[in-house]
Amino acid sequence: MSENADLIKLYSGRILALATDIAHHQRLDNPQASVKRRSPLCGSTVTVDLDLEDGHVSRFGQDVKACALGQAAAAIVGQVVLGRNAQELARARDQLRAMLQQDGPVPDAPFEGFEVLLPARAYRNRHASILLAIEAAAEAAQSLDAGAQNAP
Repeated sequence: MSENADLIKLYSGRILALATDIAHHQRLDNPQASVKRRSPLCGSTVTVDLDLEDGHVSRFGQDVKACALGQAAAAIVGQVVLGRNAQELARARDQLRAMLQQDGPVPDAPFEGFEVLLPARAYRNRHASILLAIEAAAEAAQSLDAGAQNAP
């Protein structure tokens, strides 16, 4: 298969549809946590804002400036992040990384939507952009969760 055909397969209709419909695609006013992640290779950036209530994400917003693959990944995160706890987000991050870099399985529900990004395994230079939203969400939730555990 030619390189152009591979790229056409990579940017499937499903990925492009996700990229144009990113859930929670606005920053929050006064979030409890904000994390900005940047891919040095391509310059994609994602900033995530979130609040935790009783250890679960209660509010979420994101500013996504990424390629279609990064946008699609952010859309998937935005669709399922509410109600998740820090451990679930960290597990999804680790499973997505393994899916892309180690031919691991698709992440567990409710993050199984990442399966649309299976064709990106072959494009290592795209992995960092794909991981930005889930990495930022996991980092923000973990920082709040750790702070709550250390509170008197």
